[in-house]
Formats: sequence, structure tokens, C-alpha cells
Amino acid sequence: MNLHEYQAKEVFREYGVPVPQGRVARSADEAVAAAEAIGGAVWVVKAQVHAGGRGKAGGVKLARDLPAVRAAAGDMLGRKLVTKQTGEEGLPINAVYVESGSEIAREIYLSLTLNREKGRIALIGSSAGGMDIEEVAEHTPEKIVTVNVHPAAGLQPYQSRQMAFALGFEGRQIGEFEKIATALYRLYLERDASLLEVNPLIVTKAGQLVALDAKINIDPNALFRQPALAALRDVTQEDAMEVRASEHDLNYVSLDGDIACMVNGAGLAMATMDLIKLHGGQPANFLDVGGGATAERVTEAFKLILSNPNVRAILVNIFGGIVRCDLIAEGIITAAKKLSLAVPVVVRLQGTNADKAREMLAASGLALTPGADLTDAAKKVVALAAEGSSRKGKA
Repeated sequence: MNLHEYQAKEVFREYGVPVPQGRVARSADEAVAAAEAIGGAVWVVKAQVHAGGRGKAGGVKLARDLPAVRAAAGDMLGRKLVTKQTGEEGLPINAVYVESGSEIAREIYLSLTLNREKGRIALIGSSAGGMDIEEVAEHTPEKIVTVNVHPAAGLQPYQSRQMAFALGFEGRQIGEFEKIATALYRLYLERDASLLEVNPLIVTKAGQLVALDAKINIDPNALFRQPALAALRDVTQEDAMEVRASEHDLNYVSLDGDIACMVNGAGLAMATMDLIKLHGGQPANFLDVGGGATAERVTEAFKLILSNPNVRAILVNIFGGIVRCDLIAEGIITAAKKLSLAVPVVVRLQGTNADKAREMLAASGLALTPGADLTDAAKKVVALAAEGSSRKGKA
């Protein structure tokens, strides 16, 4: 789960990480009032969306007077911001963050995330921070420094100093950086984060270190331990179908293809999508109904995937270990009758009560195509999707 910048900066303040003064606004009038309350002569108006690259996309504007603050907020609010990370559809701007201007001498990149290869939390920094950090990672990776933290020892002072030296800090800045790094590491652990990112961490002309931006991603599996953060979730920034899926404990990710997949188990779902691709098809989604799938959940899964107008065929691939195949069959039959399925469905069932499930499907009178095995099912659903696309093209 992602937090907005203004939310992340509130958390930073709780942990003693220095950030500029700022206030959130949801109208142009509120933006002007925020600037007046902050004071000063220069403000920055920032679109609050769950995506990077806002600056290059026009989502960060400098304002040198109150009319400019009003204009910047008015231009952003109610529109969608399109960046490299959002795709062509963009994300809605429902709020802006009005922040006091800063005098920037240097921009540093700093983040904490999990290094899965090492099994360690990694402190990552670069002296080439700012809007083009992705290009730095691609073209000059030697400018990125990584310190891996042992889970038993935690982030050690010498590791913070090691990073500080690599980033070119001097004098009291080294101590300031050590405090910031230590605070962020504690935040990462205590708030069940999967990513903390400060880009940029600036050095002001007065020599102070300030987090000019803040990004916090929370591990969704740990949200039950973080009710205060869970309450900050902004579903307007998420895929609507994925939000619907989460309401029914379904693991769903939208994709660009036309073959919908309903599978139990993440690994099997990935293998199913791979086979569809191998045989020339394009998956429309990742959908894991889980090991405890019920007839009701299967019905909801069908409703979800059928709400995608691009779907030309559906592949149901269930291996009955924990879940019983006859329960899945019951859900398929119920869904097919309720929803009046207009697209072909290929069903491959294997495992607990698979024979009984096949008998139920055969006796249902529904136009369901059985798959002898996974490869057979994948070939059949790809062929059926191609026929559907061909019919649509002729129409």
C-alpha cells in the first residue's frame, strides 16, 4: 500500500526526519490558505498521486505569489496526471501539497528496501539524486552505493558514516545524515515498510539536510498490524478492479490481454499465464482465488473478470489440494447461470474430488470446454480467444 507524499512526510516528522513546512489542500482556496499559513515568498505546489516522475509531467510547480499558488492548484486539481509510471490513463489529482520553497545546493537519492538476493534490508544512496535517478541507475550504476544491513545487528553507525562519506557529506552533515538514516531504518521496521524513498534528500545552501520528497510503501500483508496507516489508503489511486478483488480476498492484477485466468495458487497462476503466452495468447489478468476458495468466491471472481470488456475467453485452472474441485465446479455452475456467460470457458480441474467435479460440469448442460491437462487447456483457450477476436473484427 502506498502513501501520498503529504502522508509520508507526517510519518517522517514523527521519526524526526527534517522536512519542509507544508499543508495539503483539496481546492484552490485551500491551497492559498495553506500558503498564507506557511508564510514566506516562495511555495511549491505538488500533485498528490501515487506515481513518480511528477516534475517532468507538470505535477510540481513553483509559485512566487499567492495568485500563482491558486493558478497552479486550479490547473492540477480535478485532472489526471500522466507520467511514465502511470501509463496513458494517468491518475486523478484529488489533492495538492503546498510546501515552502527550499534553497537547494545539492540533491541526494536515498532509500531503504529489501535486497532479496542477500536477505538483507539495503540502504541505497546516490550523490546524483533528483528527477533523473532512473537514468543514473541505467547508465552510470557505479554512482549508486548500497549498504546491506544484518537483521540481527541492525543499521550500525559505521554503515551510516560509510554511506555519508560516499555521498560527499562533510563535518556536521555526517552526524545529521546518521540521524536521518537511523530514523528511516527504525521507521522501516516499525511501520512494516517495503520501500522508503527520499528523492531528493537535499543539502540546503545553509548546509542543512532536508527530505524534500517522501515515499513510503507498506507491506500489504502487514496492514493488520498498522491500522493507522491502513486508514490512509486512497483507493482512487488504485486499479478499480483490483480494489473490488481485495474486497473479496481475491488476489487480482489487471493485464492487457484478452484471456482471463482463474487459478488457485500464485505459482500455478504464473505457470498458467506462461503457457498461454507460449501458445500465442495474451493473459487479461492474474487471479488467484486462494487455497480456501468457496463457491461464493468463485462467483465473485467470475463477476470480476467478466467486467473487463476485453475478455474473449476464460481459463479456469484448479489444482485441488486444500480446495475441493467439486466446490469450484459448484461455483462455476452458479456463476455461469447467474451471469449468462457470453464468452467461452475452458476448465481444467485436477486433484481432490476432480472426477466428481467433472461429472457436475458435464451434467450442468452448460457450454464448458474441458481441458485434459494444462497444456491442452491453454491451447484450447488461445484458439477460442482467437475465434472471438476474429468474430469481433468481422462485426
